[in-house]
Amino acid sequence: MPAIGPRVDTHLHLSRWWRDLPRTAYRADLDYTVAGLLAEMDRSGIGHGLVLQLHEAPSVTDGIAEAEGQFATSEGRLHPVSTVDPTKGPEEVRRALELWDRERGLAGIKLYPGYLSFYPHDARLAPVYEYAHRRGLPVLFHQGDTLDGLGLVKYARPIEVDEVAGRYRDVSFVLCHFGNPWMGEGAELVYKNENVYADTSGLLGHPSLPYFGRMIDQARHAIYEAIVTVGRPDRILYGSDWPLEELRIAVDLIDQLDLPEADRAAILGGNAHRLFRLDDAGSRVSAPS
Repeated sequence: MPAIGPRVDTHLHLSRWWRDLPRTAYRADLDYTVAGLLAEMDRSGIGHGLVLQLHEAPSVTDGIAEAEGQFATSEGRLHPVSTVDPTKGPEEVRRALELWDRERGLAGIKLYPGYLSFYPHDARLAPVYEYAHRRGLPVLFHQGDTLDGLGLVKYARPIEVDEVAGRYRDVSFVLCHFGNPWMGEGAELVYKNENVYADTSGLLGHPSLPYFGRMIDQARHAIYEAIVTVGRPDRILYGSDWPLEELRIAVDLIDQLDLPEADRAAILGGNAHRLFRLDDAGSRVSAPS
């Protein structure tokens, strides 16, 4: 078993509201519990992870309560990333801001354009971005394809993040899934905007697909080409999208890149420690006031 080190998976999901787990998870008998996730993290040398709460949770309160339990049960290894649905109106957003102030270990905010019908530059999100600035919290966007066939990917293209990245230069934004299938567009956004990052999660289909082996090669090549476009690796984050991807395979996408070892280590954890203000033990460090 690899030593448990500074690797950080920046894109995990663990929720009782995950839909149709036996069909969508990378294996039907997955141990979809805190203990099961931590055991898989240990086997891949991953010290900490960010658990992105789902927009399917009945309320922000329910999502936060679930995340708090995971944070405690994992002894601080699974950091909460909360969410809010701006289409439910300003009261929902205000309630989320109030609850986020009380959430232990909150590491970031995840928004779901594509699954929900809003653009990242929707005016209803201004209080969220202002709050993120005050708290020093990164904002993560779902980008590209949606697991739900009813999602509208027009809301989830990287180009739609450019406006808010320019308007809120002191907020860090993360393009989840590197904008796949618009990874070139995602790389351009990271190259252009010093406050934009991208993660490598969710680039693979289900392992049962007949061309899965070639998908792995294609995804690794696409990541490499995107990093070359950006020009440096310091705003690229490793993520898996577990339970959709096996952690071992997601880590290998980075470990086998034709990059210097220091660059691979930065992508696998160093960049995340800096962005999410995790100390050497993985604890969240408060933003300077």
